[in-house]
Amino acid sequence: MTAAFAAGPAEKFPHVGRSATPAEVRAWDIDVRPDFKGLPKGQGSVRQGETVWEAQCASCHGSFGESSEIFTPIAGGTSAEDIRTGRVASLLPGANQPQRTTLMKVSTLSTLWDYINRAMPWNAPKSLTADEVYAVTAYILNLGNIVPAEFTLSDANIREVQARLPNRKGMTTAHAMWPGKELGGQSQPDVQGSTCVRDCRKDVTVKSFLPDYARNAHGQLAEQSRLVGGSRGADTSRPASESVMPNKAVALAKTASTAPEKGASAGSASAAAAAGLMPLLQKNACLACHGMDSRIVGPSFKEIAAKYKGRADAVNYLSGKIKGGGQGVWGNVPMPAQALSDAESAQLAQWLARDFSP
Repeated sequence: MTAAFAAGPAEKFPHVGRSATPAEVRAWDIDVRPDFKGLPKGQGSVRQGETVWEAQCASCHGSFGESSEIFTPIAGGTSAEDIRTGRVASLLPGANQPQRTTLMKVSTLSTLWDYINRAMPWNAPKSLTADEVYAVTAYILNLGNIVPAEFTLSDANIREVQARLPNRKGMTTAHAMWPGKELGGQSQPDVQGSTCVRDCRKDVTVKSFLPDYARNAHGQLAEQSRLVGGSRGADTSRPASESVMPNKAVALAKTASTAPEKGASAGSASAAAAAGLMPLLQKNACLACHGMDSRIVGPSFKEIAAKYKGRADAVNYLSGKIKGGGQGVWGNVPMPAQALSDAESAQLAQWLARDFSP
């Protein structure tokens, strides 16, 4: 965001909004560009990065960036020759590489630093200090043999490390998205867009699932798992499960809301409770890993409810597990600690232990 852009709305549209203050602009202007403009001062060693990695990153990405059954690998697929030439040979057609790793693809070190800084760890983004981001980045680079184990990455030497990225010469600008010939791009985009504000539908919703007509468009996805990283696809031989999306509970909740208050069924009451929890489940991305009555990454809510239904301390136990995370009860896939309040975790635990009914 630039100061000129921030000051624009108040001048161009009187009485609509206001100019952003310099402090507000600084709070949003946190990106780091390919020329390292915006990079804060700091430093972090490979060894410091390993400590932060084990505490904050390994539960999802593995101790050595190899992934932990769910996420794709970060390191691997590069060689000393790639570091020398700046082009990754395993990206070329015919290469016997089962999956593209982060270090194979990334062409600017600023991209890696910026992503870690803004988005990691996924359950507490922007919680790492600048020094910790330098350290984690150094550890990742060491995993790819780009820097030695005794190396300390800093704002002073990051440009030198950029010159050792395996795929630093692999980026293309021939896509008409970069303006001006001087940047190696095309002056005009390959398509011309226009703004449409007519006949807009207000009932459109966006959902992440495969519609019936597309379920086998690319074959059986569950059998197309990669050889590295354990990426999983939907079992397209079976009908789509409504339980993965909140539609089922919401639909049931509508039924519950129209039922008489007296004599309403337990199922209706449970559906209403589930619908009431949907904003909380969606805000914390619970539905990304847990279906209502089918497994996704972790166990379904139905399985959890059944396992702890008769346990006297189920609410307290589940509330602690929701907040603290864990591994081993439902398999090897870890559940990171969740940034919920005590009241929110207790609300979810009460629903699972006492009120849940699929």
